Amino acid sequence: MIRSEILKEIVPIIADHLVVCNIGLPSQELFALDDRASNFYMLGTMGLSSSIGLGLAIAQEKKVIAIDGDGSVLTNFGTLPTIANNVRDNFILLIIDNGSYGSTGDQPTYAGLKTSLSAVATACGCEHVVECAAQDTAETIKAALASNRMTIIVAKCESGNIPVDVIEMNPVVIRERFMAEVRK
Repeated sequence: MIRSEILKEIVPIIADHLVVCNIGLPSQELFALDDRASNFYMLGTMGLSSSIGLGLAIAQEKKVIAIDGDGSVLTNFGTLPTIANNVRDNFILLIIDNGSYGSTGDQPTYAGLKTSLSAVATACGCEHVVECAAQDTAETIKAALASNRMTIIVAKCESGNIPVDVIEMNPVVIRERFMAEVRK
């Protein structure tokens, strides 16, 4: 399975929650699969989906799912100890680990070589870290949502992209409609 196939399987599970999605192709794929006002698409901030998702979980009570990639987490390594030290049981971080920088040409990441992001998250102090195969991601997210406990999920998948259009929606519109969902 590749990232877009994981997203397609989890869309029905995450549709009723606030979702902050990683820059580039992950946001474009989610937008193409199921554009919702409750989805916040990152358009220019690599590595910050997890940080923004945590901040949103701290600021309000609704469940927040941050979808990040291994490349993005590697560019913002400080996010994992920050998450570990600011536990919020309404927060789930899904790291889709395809071992590559998918949005920039599938160059390999260190997570595709020797670095285990689940081991790093655990070493940073994250208490509930689950690594799963791509085909188990949907069930893992269901279990995390039901547990009402902060969970870091590292879903291992194959590298690969599907053709998708660029999100043409104005970033201000994305922000405003998302904030309206947060206020509901």
